Amino acid sequence: MTTTAQPVIRLVRVGTLPYATALQWQRDLVAARSAGRIPDTLLLLEHPPTITLGARADPAHVLLSPDELQRRGVAVVASDRGGDVTYHGPGQLVGYPILKLSHYGADLGRYLRGLEETIIRTLADYGVPGERAPGLTGVWVAGGRAKICAIGVRLSASGVTSHGFALNVSTDLSGFAQIVPCGIADRAVTSLERLLGYAPSLDAVSTTLVGHFAAVFGVEIRTEDGVQWERERPADGQAGFPMPVPE
Repeated sequence: MTTTAQPVIRLVRVGTLPYATALQWQRDLVAARSAGRIPDTLLLLEHPPTITLGARADPAHVLLSPDELQRRGVAVVASDRGGDVTYHGPGQLVGYPILKLSHYGADLGRYLRGLEETIIRTLADYGVPGERAPGLTGVWVAGGRAKICAIGVRLSASGVTSHGFALNVSTDLSGFAQIVPCGIADRAVTSLERLLGYAPSLDAVSTTLVGHFAAVFGVEIRTEDGVQWERERPADGQAGFPMPVPE
């Protein structure tokens, strides 16, 4: 009797990274994954205060002027992910899976539901019932009245995913008052800290989430030291971090 080995995903805990830098990293990783030069990879990180505009974003959903956002130290970056406008900031656990989707059913809708399920199971470990909202992507609480995790992805022509999820753990929720989050004006945004009355550590939530990600997607997770990835981009434009050949 033979058994099929689980796919392996390389986990990289990056720390805090500017959004524009993370965006370029993802583009480089997608190219490398498409060429078979790296394995499937999951980046976990935080961003400094940043407003991002997805491919279908309405600029009117950014409520403050560029000058005021600059005064507040909030970056504004156009992104190639799906969706509208969202906010990133410290205390938010951001995950960017760079995966060959054909290894996980080749179904983008199923993949999105898998990301949602990962978050729902993570929240359940903290006693928070996460939910899906009909017709909307992401994870919600309170009967769909408040979003706790935004999800927006991109699929390359070669079938490799990028972008992913942003789970509010201890995020300063006032950052969302600067925008119409995801273009939805009649629903709130919340965090684990607000729901629990205390702030779980990002490291603890991350560890819980990684375990559920592995279970939902049927993979083995191998951790790589994120410090190795903190390198300057070479002049030839190739990714400025190690990209080992898949095992």
